[in-house]
Amino acid sequence: MSNKNFYHHFISLIFFLMLITAGCDQKPYKLVDGYIYVQKDGRQHDKDAWELVWSDEFNSPVLDTGKWTKINRFTDADFGLTKKEWVDSIEKWKDIKNISCFSYTSGDDDLYKFENGKLILYGIVNPDTIADPRPYLQGAVKSKRKFAFQYGKVEIHAKLEAAKGSWPAFWMLSEKEIYDTLPHRNGEIDIMERLNYEDSVYQTTHSHWTIEMKQRQNPPYYAKGKFNPDTFNTFGLEWYPDKLVYTINGKTTYEYPKLEGVDSAQWPFDQPFYVMLDQQLGGGWVGEIDPDDLPVKVIIDWIRLYQ
Repeated sequence: MSNKNFYHHFISLIFFLMLITAGCDQKPYKLVDGYIYVQKDGRQHDKDAWELVWSDEFNSPVLDTGKWTKINRFTDADFGLTKKEWVDSIEKWKDIKNISCFSYTSGDDDLYKFENGKLILYGIVNPDTIADPRPYLQGAVKSKRKFAFQYGKVEIHAKLEAAKGSWPAFWMLSEKEIYDTLPHRNGEIDIMERLNYEDSVYQTTHSHWTIEMKQRQNPPYYAKGKFNPDTFNTFGLEWYPDKLVYTINGKTTYEYPKLEGVDSAQWPFDQPFYVMLDQQLGGGWVGEIDPDDLPVKVIIDWIRLYQ
């Protein structure tokens, strides 16, 4: 082979490898810290270009611990309380009917089941208040430090059972807390919350702006959307750099925009968030629990992220 031909083939090979490398970099996201999906610039408003980048179809007979952690109030490091501290607290709360809902969260296996490719989270009457004095227990999972994202479309296909005092929720909190660790400074996105037997769900945007500063009307910080309680529904969020778009079964139910010229606390939604899925019980908003309505459960078919 002549030097000229060798050079030609060498250049062609380099060009071919460059094309392959470029093709491999066409993902709509960049992966940060190995688990945070940050959507690339330039795609935020191109709805026709959504690509599925992460999902859990819940086809495994056990929880995928590479994606989720069971939330247990007695042991979860994020809450910073020992089991004894929680037991002492429960003793103080025994005469209070509307104990804060998340106080019942447990990692007990009975609260997490997998059937027909679905994750089932239960809310139950505690069968053993000697070992654990809490009167009720509830299942909840979080993706913190395992899966988080910034911008994109997340959808959760699920069926929500009803009970007096039942409060299933799919919601999101900031992964990094870049705006301070004080409550609400980093925002909260509630994709779906159902109370009791209602045939609507609440979809809410929380922040220091809406809670402490009480800026709740312009723009409205929540809306209610109808759904069919007898079947599975898809609860979703489209998250852009300038607005949050909440959906039910693919239809927009509520939008929360980023405002210009206001306090920066209005928009902490420019950082990665993680997801929590739970079957909560009790609390001042949902009201008193009726033990005769339990057990109750939320049945989750899948969760999918598009960017």
